[in-house]
Amino acid sequence: MLEQFFKLKEHGTNARTELLAGFTTFLTMAYIIFVNPAILSTTGMDHNAVFVATCLAAALGTLIMAFVANWPIGMAPGMGLNAFFAFTVVAAMGYSWQQALGAVFISGLVFVILTVTGIRSWLIAGIPKSLRSAITAGIGLFLAIIALGPNGAAIVVPNKATIVGLGNLTAAPTLFAILGFFIIAALDALKVRGAILLGIIIITVLSMITGNNQFHGVFAMPPSLAPTFFQLDIMGALHTGFLHVILVFVLVEVFDATGTMIGVAKRAGLIPEGKPNRLGRALLADSTAIVAGSFLGTSSTTAYIESASGVQAGGRTGLTALVIAVLFLLALFFSPLAGAVPGYATAPALLYVAGLMLREVADIDWSDVTEAAPAALAAIIMPFTYSIANGLAFGFISYVVLKAITGKFRDIHMATLIVAVLFVIKYAFFPG
Repeated sequence: MLEQFFKLKEHGTNARTELLAGFTTFLTMAYIIFVNPAILSTTGMDHNAVFVATCLAAALGTLIMAFVANWPIGMAPGMGLNAFFAFTVVAAMGYSWQQALGAVFISGLVFVILTVTGIRSWLIAGIPKSLRSAITAGIGLFLAIIALGPNGAAIVVPNKATIVGLGNLTAAPTLFAILGFFIIAALDALKVRGAILLGIIIITVLSMITGNNQFHGVFAMPPSLAPTFFQLDIMGALHTGFLHVILVFVLVEVFDATGTMIGVAKRAGLIPEGKPNRLGRALLADSTAIVAGSFLGTSSTTAYIESASGVQAGGRTGLTALVIAVLFLLALFFSPLAGAVPGYATAPALLYVAGLMLREVADIDWSDVTEAAPAALAAIIMPFTYSIANGLAFGFISYVVLKAITGKFRDIHMATLIVAVLFVIKYAFFPG
């Protein structure tokens, strides 16, 4: 049955290899079940409900990937957009988390339409590679400042004279965060599967042993999903001020999902040159999962680049994804452990992921100022204004302006121009 449905022999694999690959991918991305509730609960969302929503959204999205696309890719709420959801849309802009969920739903619906109509391909082709790389790097910097800030490692703290300053490096939370970062980096350097997950768990256990945290158990029946289930406010998200929020969600979802899937699928040999492939189905699975996640009560679901570890272990079909989904469902029974994870245990995970995302700057064409300057602006503005949206806006607008005044009009794709104009309209008429 498995052979027939997933076409294992056709893909040169077997059930045992797919099982191992699924377990490998799950280990490398399971940190999200601790990090996502920690981030989203800062908005007032129930921590336990977000934990359940995270596990269910990851399982559902990955199941759709398994049965619709038959690709070995794991899905879960994305890093970066969860921070944008919590710290920009809710904390900085003052919207409710219900409205933010409504924006996630609308963005998922737009993503579905873009995928079905083929506009997604036009959009991806039209956004400059330098800006796409800068967006990823900028989100990394955004995660880094969150990780290093007062609610994380407390290494970077407010300072009236210099805006920011160095925190107390002898404080227990800060020391735990520093130790956590070194543990994660060392384990990853030693090629240990699940390095980030292990780092979070080790710091959590150490904090309990030293009396800095309380032990509430490991296993329990899954908590209630009711506090976040179907709590999205779609009408509230249709407020004019939400236009650029939805635009940011859509752009990051499209770039992130497409880039991740193409990268993983190429490594697995699932996109042969000149032959039909299932990328369209995979992206449809991704966009559908975003809509489902908004109903459950979590930020945008996306494909995880960590899926490459499963491909490296031999995963080639949706059976790998099915295994990942089952493991996320089993994770529902670990809610006491998830609830005991302190912010200084997830902070090093955020910081390490941020460092990995910064590798994208290598793909920016630094020899061309009209490419490099907008890319640099996009990446820098995100952490310094605490907003992915502002970074995108500065990047797109400056790209169009610099290309225009240097006479390189032909380099400006219509998609880039439209996005830039939308951001100009937002700042001109809806500055709040």
